Amino acid sequence: MITIDFNRLALQPLDRVLDIGCGEGRHTISACRHEQTRCVGADYGFDNLVKTREKISFHQSLNDLNCRSIDLSCMDVTALPFEDNSFDCVICSEVLEHIRDDAKAVRELVRILQPRKTLAISVPRFLPERICWLLSDEYFNANMGHVRIYKKKSLIKTLESHGLDFLSSHYAHSIHTPFWWLKCLVGPNRTDSAAINIYHRMLVWDLMKKPWITQFADRLFNPVLGKSLVLYFKKR
Repeated sequence: MITIDFNRLALQPLDRVLDIGCGEGRHTISACRHEQTRCVGADYGFDNLVKTREKISFHQSLNDLNCRSIDLSCMDVTALPFEDNSFDCVICSEVLEHIRDDAKAVRELVRILQPRKTLAISVPRFLPERICWLLSDEYFNANMGHVRIYKKKSLIKTLESHGLDFLSSHYAHSIHTPFWWLKCLVGPNRTDSAAINIYHRMLVWDLMKKPWITQFADRLFNPVLGKSLVLYFKKR
């Protein structure tokens, strides 16, 4: 499930790309498909990196990666082990809502990014996320815990105050929003709900097969129901 629009990143050969909070490697692998990129996938959780390595090995067996190099490492987004101005592109997708000291995390993201290069950030969109919190007291503790809900204008203003210029935005994953509302109604950690399991199978089908009908519905409803807010910035 790709949240970041790579067409907006304009990656070039030999660009150094960091996917911080890479999870199971969805954006790391996408970055590796670009010609001669030098990619780093990083996450706080070691188990996520193990799964990322397995997926990378699978794609390498298919010979569908074009990167010059790929490295994986455990690290904390609030204390990144890189020199200033190290990366041509930084991706931070669905991470900041988990970080208590998000200001420190943003300072680190900006510090390691080269001037005039791109930072792509995604967070849960305010209204769908707020409804999840209202529907379930358990939700904000699920999936490693959510500690805050962002509003678009205030988040843009905060990031601009750290030396970034706002470029563009969009919303993503509208067909996932009702799924999470339903999960919150029945309990976000339950695995025995028939309705949830059927919906989940549909989402997996959409992810694997990319049928036109779900792709069209997702694009159609993203402006209203998109689960993720995606923001693009350039460092001054």
